[in-house]
Amino acid sequence: MKVLKSPAVLILVGAVAGIVFGLVVGEWAANLKFVGDIFIRLIQMAIVPLVASSVIVATGTMTGAGAGRLAGATFGWMLGFAVVAAFVGWGLAELIQPGSGMRYDGELDPTLTDSAAATAVGWQQTVTSFVSTNVVEAMATGAMVPIIVFALIFGLALNRYTAMNGPTVVLTFFEQIQAIVLLMIRYVMFLAPIGVFCLLADLAGRVGFAVVTTALAYLGATLAGVVIISALYVVVVVAVTRLNPLRLPAKLAEQTVVAITTTSSAVTFPTVLKNAVEKFGISKRVADFTLCLGMTMGSCGAVLNYTIVVLFLAQASGVSLSPGDIALGMALAVLLNIGTITVPGGFPVVAIFLATSLDLPIEAAGLLIAVDWFTGILRTFLNVNGDTMVALLVAHGVDEIDRDVYAGTKPVVEPVAEAAA
Repeated sequence: MKVLKSPAVLILVGAVAGIVFGLVVGEWAANLKFVGDIFIRLIQMAIVPLVASSVIVATGTMTGAGAGRLAGATFGWMLGFAVVAAFVGWGLAELIQPGSGMRYDGELDPTLTDSAAATAVGWQQTVTSFVSTNVVEAMATGAMVPIIVFALIFGLALNRYTAMNGPTVVLTFFEQIQAIVLLMIRYVMFLAPIGVFCLLADLAGRVGFAVVTTALAYLGATLAGVVIISALYVVVVVAVTRLNPLRLPAKLAEQTVVAITTTSSAVTFPTVLKNAVEKFGISKRVADFTLCLGMTMGSCGAVLNYTIVVLFLAQASGVSLSPGDIALGMALAVLLNIGTITVPGGFPVVAIFLATSLDLPIEAAGLLIAVDWFTGILRTFLNVNGDTMVALLVAHGVDEIDRDVYAGTKPVVEPVAEAAA
């Protein structure tokens, strides 16, 4: 009976029931849509404070003094793989067209429409619009890109100020704002099974069985991306480090099991950190630094999935994205890597954030939320194992891999045992 208390299981049950109900009653299910809209709006109202506070906290608490080469290698590999993941997600979404079967043709929620976006502008004006003259107005209208730009600059300035003057009440304030808003979202998610039921009942009533095939296409695109990027990780690691790739599956097995059963990079982190030192021979210095950053900034699985989400929402609503819109969606997927959503269950916020940022209808997001437990498994698998691959590359660059430990011919001597001796 414990499994029935799992939020993911309850959401899945609500999704299946909603699809069946919508297929049976047809267009009448549209009468339930307002309940789903309320659920979406409850999440929407938390997006601005959550994104702003999370970006400020993430940049305001970053440290790396005295670790220039290590930091440069870590950020370089993480950013490089994140960009590759975004392009892979875009390519697969264009090839598979996961959202095209749905074709939601409803009107865009007027609360999400930016009047400035209605006018065709050049790329210079588009880039200029990323910087707001009034951040309060940007927050009031939900203009997410200017909010992120402000939060990044504010967080970097706060980081420098804290380094010169010590801990500040300002940083503590934003940390508490972040924690409280996350708690708010946790409360809202109690309504997720009902909200998803109503959203998918409405969609199934209008679209029909295509809802099911669309969900499978979305999951298939994400799975294909995970396979491609996982293979790329192995190829790059073997080419750079010359380590034996046949030893990787056994070494990754334990953390993979934890990752796919918890769908949480944070929960898996202790196992990943231990294995990096004891199974892969990575020095503790590199493991501590690189894997700590990787937990919040090395989420290639998330970048891949979020890019596919952008294309899915556009295809589901028949919106043709310009090259600039696609580039912006990919950039936002990468930016979300800096620690904005690092907890299980944060996907609804991300999906609605991406839809809001690109002025896309959000009704189809209900289907994505419904199957997020499955995509969560795929994201977390790639996130945690990708972090280990990056740590191997960084450790090789600074010559801090014990190849005998990797080969299994030498056990790791724990620092505590060494001290006792």
